[in-house]
Amino acid sequence: MAKRAPNLLVFLPDQHRADTLACYGARRAFAPNLDKFASQSVVFQRAYVTQPICAPSRSSLLTGTWPHQNGCTKNGEALPAKFRCLPEMIGDSDYRTGYFGKWHLGDELSAQHGFKEWMSIMDSYKTKTRWYRRKKISSYSRFLRARGLKPDVKKKGAFSLRFATKLPLELSKSKFLETQACDFMERHRREPFILFVAFFEPHPPYHGPFDDTHPLESVDVDPTVTQTFGEDMPLRYRLRQEFYEKRFGASAEEYLSIKRRYLGLVTQMDQSIGAILAKLDELALTNETIVVHTSDHGDLMGAHRLFGKGVLFEPATRVPFLLRLPDQHRAVSISQPVSHIDFTPTIVDLMGKPQDAQCAGKSLAPLLRGQQLPPETIFLEWAPARRAKFKPETNLADAEQIQRVMRESTRAAISPDGWKLCLRDVDLNELYNLNSDPHETKNLFARSEHQDEVARLTGEIHRWQEKVGDTVKV
Repeated sequence: MAKRAPNLLVFLPDQHRADTLACYGARRAFAPNLDKFASQSVVFQRAYVTQPICAPSRSSLLTGTWPHQNGCTKNGEALPAKFRCLPEMIGDSDYRTGYFGKWHLGDELSAQHGFKEWMSIMDSYKTKTRWYRRKKISSYSRFLRARGLKPDVKKKGAFSLRFATKLPLELSKSKFLETQACDFMERHRREPFILFVAFFEPHPPYHGPFDDTHPLESVDVDPTVTQTFGEDMPLRYRLRQEFYEKRFGASAEEYLSIKRRYLGLVTQMDQSIGAILAKLDELALTNETIVVHTSDHGDLMGAHRLFGKGVLFEPATRVPFLLRLPDQHRAVSISQPVSHIDFTPTIVDLMGKPQDAQCAGKSLAPLLRGQQLPPETIFLEWAPARRAKFKPETNLADAEQIQRVMRESTRAAISPDGWKLCLRDVDLNELYNLNSDPHETKNLFARSEHQDEVARLTGEIHRWQEKVGDTVKV
């Protein structure tokens, strides 16, 4: 009897910071199901996104292309149809394919890019394809309405992001996706499937049914929580720091309460992941399924007195990346840095399909098989965001300076030996030694003794830009 083609199950939460898991340094069990899963998986200790914001990162993860190549350089962009996503590259009609959860690459409400079954949870994100939102609501909004809840966004007949955070667990987005995912696997247990479960949690507004689960004394703040940037740091970053101080406060105690709620959302997501993995076991599909957990970016969560993403510090750009192969029962730790640009080529390879010429990255499958791959420099990018975050009454800069730095683009390189260089077309540059300064507290860019590192990594960035057709001048 021929061996069945492997299933693929991908967990893709939004804004999940790596160090909430034991394998990345968490001192307490905020996500026990993922901690157990990590003990049976390949753990990429230093996995980086291509750009630390939702849509650009997801575009790379699903297509194997850089944001500047596929056009999704900021939130609110729709992924063009000409760029194939992973199921389209697999191209096997035997597979049953589903995408359940937050898409954020255009039309949230319609199946697309090779995904045949579609469960949407978002109504409110603006895209270039706005017309569909006047006629449809998400699967999750229909679920809530069927249970007698009244939409708070009456014009659209939908529910706001904040509304959902106040609901009990059984009506939450995570529980809805858990139920739908388990049903999908039950229906397709006798045929190969590809399923993405894209949780909204632990994304803001940082509220949910587990807000009070973790005692305050169990929550740690980052070592950089009291850092105030000096004039050697990019103006955009200093403006963001001031913005978040006004929004969330400036004390470690205030940050602790926010991080506590964030960790509650991690636990909420983890419960649903545990239930889906248990269903996989119940259906006797565990040894026939590749299972992946990663995220589109992290969350500063008080580090450098910042929150969210949109900067190139490690808590925003490094993400969990766990991959369990069929029949794998023990942990394997891979320490060399890897990039999400390699995610799709790796999965295509593991599923026995030929590489797609669209992909800019390479397969990491040799590492999973115990072979060696030479460590390579990791590249990151940043493009101007749609929404500028700064305090209107700021004294840090005038209106013209603010407008200028909010349009900045960045290209960054992280070398295998631990140097990190961020080059900008406007605003200041940064250089860090991640080995001696893992929390990125000392910008060494202007130091004369480090100009060799600056020159070396500048050359690498420019050669990478030429290779991938990136025309931004940094």
